Amino acid sequence: MAVHDHSHRHVGFRLPARRRSGTASAAAGAEVTTATSAYALAGLRLLTGFVFLWAFLDKTFGFGYATRSGNGWIDGGSPTEGFLGGVAVGPMESTFHDWAGAAWADWLFMLGLLGIGLALTAGIALRLAAVAGTVMMALMWIAEWPPAKHLSDGSPSMSTNPFADYHLVYAVVLIALAAAGAGAVWGLGRAWARLPIVSRNRWLL
Repeated sequence: MAVHDHSHRHVGFRLPARRRSGTASAAAGAEVTTATSAYALAGLRLLTGFVFLWAFLDKTFGFGYATRSGNGWIDGGSPTEGFLGGVAVGPMESTFHDWAGAAWADWLFMLGLLGIGLALTAGIALRLAAVAGTVMMALMWIAEWPPAKHLSDGSPSMSTNPFADYHLVYAVVLIALAAAGAGAVWGLGRAWARLPIVSRNRWLL
């Protein structure tokens, strides 16, 4: 009988220990998952920021990639004339033609690329970057108009999907980065959030 009682007490004492161990393991696993997610989002933020910054630099200086050498903004070229002037489909085709090459359109487009790129790279003002980037991506989506099977001249549009293209993917990425507060890791997000003007105006985060 004494042996039985001793065994019963032994089991009763060890069971809570196992529960505590399981809880600690789960908490540690959750912390690892959270840290991994934070670093993954930080990497995505930096890569996306480089996409916007590179577009700005290439269009400004004409590195010979999307913008031919000697045709950069500093050489007198227009960052919007080629793209908007070449729109050949969609409900805003004539409007984009009117905007193509306009000084205000060039400045807004280039400042947008630069501002979004810097915000993402630094990890600050991600909400503003998400709003500005989503508007830019929406306009570019309309300019390419993926739902169309044919262009205005009847030639195939070569659209690969009637809705989901890379512009929408970028817009969703920008929104997700802002919602997740992805500027805290590998960025200045925490320091930015502590600034008095930002703490009083949370939309600046």
